[in-house]
Parts: sequence; C-alpha cells; structure tokens
Amino acid sequence: MPRLQRVLIANRGEIAVRIIRTLRETGRTSLAIFSEPDRTALHVLMADEAYPVGPGPSRESYLNPERVLQVAKRVRADAIHPGYGFFAENEAFARACGKAGIVFIGPSPETIAALGDKLAARKAALAAGVPVVPGSEGPVGSRDEVRRLAREIGYPLMLKAVAGGGGKGMRVLRSDAELDAAWDLTRGEAKAAFGDERMFVERYIERPRHVEAQILADARRVAFLGERECSVQRRHQKLLEETPSPAFDAKTRAAFGEAACRVARQVRYHSAGTVEFILDEQQRFYFLEVNTRLQVEHPVTEMVTGLDLVAEQLRVAEDLELSFGDMPPEPRGWSMEARIIAEDPARNFLPSVGVIERVQFPQGPGVRNDSGIYRGYEVPVFYDSLLAKLVVWGADREQARRRLVRALDEFVLEGPHHNLAFHTWLALHPAFAAGELSTRFLEDHWRPGESKPGPEAANAALLAAALHERAVRERVQIGGREDGATSASAWKWAGRERGRR
Repeated sequence: MPRLQRVLIANRGEIAVRIIRTLRETGRTSLAIFSEPDRTALHVLMADEAYPVGPGPSRESYLNPERVLQVAKRVRADAIHPGYGFFAENEAFARACGKAGIVFIGPSPETIAALGDKLAARKAALAAGVPVVPGSEGPVGSRDEVRRLAREIGYPLMLKAVAGGGGKGMRVLRSDAELDAAWDLTRGEAKAAFGDERMFVERYIERPRHVEAQILADARRVAFLGERECSVQRRHQKLLEETPSPAFDAKTRAAFGEAACRVARQVRYHSAGTVEFILDEQQRFYFLEVNTRLQVEHPVTEMVTGLDLVAEQLRVAEDLELSFGDMPPEPRGWSMEARIIAEDPARNFLPSVGVIERVQFPQGPGVRNDSGIYRGYEVPVFYDSLLAKLVVWGADREQARRRLVRALDEFVLEGPHHNLAFHTWLALHPAFAAGELSTRFLEDHWRPGESKPGPEAANAALLAAALHERAVRERVQIGGREDGATSASAWKWAGRERGRR
C-alpha cells in the first residue's frame, strides 16, 4: 500500500492535538475538522489544514458521517484517524470509509462489528478459552427472565446494554425490588445513547479491579504491551490510570497477556486495541470487552515502552509490520495519568464550562501534558469535559506517585471548575499510596469537600509565602534609597510581583 500522506482526524480536543504531533513527526499532512464553537480550538490552530464540518451539536458536526466523509473526499484525504469516541468504534463509518476509497485507521469493520456487540465479544472470549463473568448467554427479553437468572446466579447483578460503553447503559441490581426501575432506566439510556435497547445481565463483583491489556497487532502477530490499572472511577468512568498494576506479579501478568492475545487472535484483530478485564479479590480475572481503538489512557503505556502507538497504527494501516517485530519492548518503570476534567468534584462531579482564564502546565523530569486548551479558550457545552491529561513516569510506583503530587501542585488552571485538587487528594490518600484499589474506591473513601491540598501542597504554599516576605524585605533594604528602589529595573519588579499573584 502507498504511504498515507494526508490524514484527516475525525475528532477534536486533546486527542486530535496528540495525533497531529505524530503526523508532523512522521512527515504527514494533518487535516483537522471543526464545529463552529471549535473554530479557534487548539487542534484547529495546530493542524496543517482545517475545515468546518457543521454547528456545535456533535450529531450535526463531528458525528455526522456524511459531512465528515464529504470533507475528507473534497480535501483528498488518504486516511481518517478517528481518535477515540465519535466514530472510533463505528462499524458503519469504517465501512463507509472503505467504500469511499479512504483508509480507516483502526481494525476492520468486521472486527469492530464482532467486538462492538458485548454478547458476541463474550462468545469470542469463551471460544478462545478465556474466562468471562457468569451471566446470560444472550439478551434478556423481560423482567421475568432477569428474575429467573437472579435465582440461578444470585444477586447482586449488573444489567448492561449490549451496545454499551463509556459507563453508559449499566445498572447494579441488588434485589427484585430494584428491577422495575433499573429495567426502564437502562433500556431507555441504551436506546438513546446507542440506538439499541437490548440488555444482558452478569454477576456483579463487589470490589473488583478494572485492569486492561494494551495490544498491538499486524497481519502476522499480536503483541501484549503490558496492563493498565483503571480502577479509580466515578460513574463507571475512569479518572486515573497507571501501568503496571500494583496487583500483578509476573505469573499473573503472563497469564493475563496470553489471555488478551488469544481473544485478539480469535477475531483476527489488527491495529491498536484494549482487552478489558475485571480482577476479583482472589486474583481471578474475567473478560469484559474489547475496545477497538486507542484508549484515553494510552500515554502511560507509551511512557513505559517508549513506543508511539499512533505511529504503530499508521504502520499497520499501511500494511507494514510493527516497528519492533517479534520482540515487544520490555516495559520500564511506572507511569500514572490523571484526567484533568472540567467538573466540580464537591458537587457530585457536575460538569463545568467557561473560559480558561489562566493555565500553566507542570514541567520537569518525567512529566508529559496532553491538552487541547490554552489561555482564553472557551470550554464548549457540547462535548466531553476532558481538558487535559497529566502523565508522569517514575522508576517505581512511589516515585511516580510523588512526581504526580509535585506536578499537580505546579499545575495552574483558572476558569471552569476542575478536579486538580481531587487528584491531589487521591494521590496522597494512604489507600492509594498502598495500591489498595477497586472500582469502589470513591464510594469507600471520597467525601465531598475533602479534595483539599495535602501536606506537600500546604508546605509549598508556606514556602512561597516565606519567599515572598523575604523578597519584600530585600526590596526595601537593597540600594539604600528611602523610596525602596533597587538596582533591579521597575519592569523586572513588576514582572516578579505579577508572577507571585
């Protein structure tokens, strides 16, 4: 296949910026699309070319397949990278790209279809000899069928949308009394979000860990690039991820990686993907689903492997082999990612919007910032509230954790409500420091109003105040003039004063 030179990014925000950077490094032309509210978004400003695709609502712009493909054909795009969300797991869109003669950077439409249906994915895992959570073999057709399964499996149960994802279309059932309301709510949510009201049930494991396997596959091989711990969540959506998992030893990791690769081989997977599992308190893992795309948390894997997963996706899309052949790089060290989100943790993580009045990203050893914001940018109401991803690396988990605390303390963000202080609370919590995690971590430990800076942040504030006081004294004493002037210029002092505010 010829080299893919002109790549359209069917996405926005930080993931579009991240893809643009790889395209630029590999000598390709980046083609951005934007809705009207995103006209001055960072991905638009950074791309080589940018084209309007419609008004603010995503259904009329980013999620309108006809408009996106019209733009792609008009600007002579060789390929489309969907990022994550939007069209990343849309079998119909991937198929439409092929019909238009445009390469879809991701798995084949057939693979997306096979794994997008959670029941079909369960069957593929069972065929590959991978354990799944006990549950219904097919969609449940009535409340009575759920009650019958509850007698066989036992409460609690998880009622799940067949086409679900992103934490939507899921309800925990603890008794028959909760069934009627949960049935109506989950079915309605599934139909609204996915256009598919089918549901199934699984046994609900009370305090599992959510651990996923990063895989890369070309035409010849499937490679396991390590696991990611994603247990810290709110409303089934991840807040902080890390690799490796503090729960794994070498034996568990080997079995886990082999199980993930068996599932991928079963469906002839290619490109980047994530095989998700839950781990119970007895260290038994069960298959959940496959995300047929790049994950939000992929940077932690890049930090410990040194790979560029977007560059690997491009190689596979061009029918080339993975850059490392049969020998995946051995992960080195530890990495954590904090999702910086426009939301108010003290008000049940209520989303927030507004203008970014000030932003200063942390820097220093082992720190990476993936972001789509800048000072003066207005966070729109139409899209996901993820602002940035703060990623750190350390030689071991404790160094990575401490580096995360330090970086959070350096991070300045003013404007909408955000969760920076929440992440500081989390990183300093004794249970998190000990690696004692589960998907119920917030239910067990979080109390609104507790997201206050911890000891490190408090000490830093005291030090800053002391330095400021000393500077004021020196300003009066140096130079010997009664008006307090010094040998430093007035411009320099003005800059220093402004920086302290």
